[in-house]
Amino acid sequence: MRAPAKLFLASSNPGKLAEYRGLVTPSVSLLPVDLALLPDFEALPVFEENFPTFAENAAGKTLHYSRHANGLVFADDSGLVVPALGGAPGVHSARYAGPQATNAQSIEKLLGEMRGKAGSECAAYFVCAIALARSGHAMAIVTDRVDGEILERPRGSGGFGYDPVFYFPALGKTFAEISAEEKNQHSHRGKAFRRLLAALSSMI
Repeated sequence: MRAPAKLFLASSNPGKLAEYRGLVTPSVSLLPVDLALLPDFEALPVFEENFPTFAENAAGKTLHYSRHANGLVFADDSGLVVPALGGAPGVHSARYAGPQATNAQSIEKLLGEMRGKAGSECAAYFVCAIALARSGHAMAIVTDRVDGEILERPRGSGGFGYDPVFYFPALGKTFAEISAEEKNQHSHRGKAFRRLLAALSSMI
């Protein structure tokens, strides 16, 4: 039996690791993978995500942390893009309402910016970019997105971030109203990670 490929997530967040582990199933993974948090992540020099695109932030973060590890390292950058707001929140999605803002505060700011907009102006999409590197050398970078629209008020109690106001027409629900399995299937992160696994399977 083929030995699993060991991938280290450049993060100290066990919740994010659990989400990625939930995306690894025999039906989507072309090779067995073993995911773990990058050891001693919080003790490593911090990478500042100051680039203007998701792909650049993901690649920069992965290259940076892979120099401090043995093996394959991956990292992501993701966020919400609203064309009618000039692409905001974009790469600033996590700190849209300030560095220490809660999800509710970020949503409140977004809905304030969206006030008065209707129809096609409410179009939005989530983007996820994931990069893979080893010892400071890039191996792959993939991106994907999921399209939807911004509602006037939150709906649902699941998910996180902007999920309660992101309506997904294909299922007729917000991302905060769908199951974890449905989100894994349709989300930007799920789609991008499946792309990464496909790319990795062709390398190993």
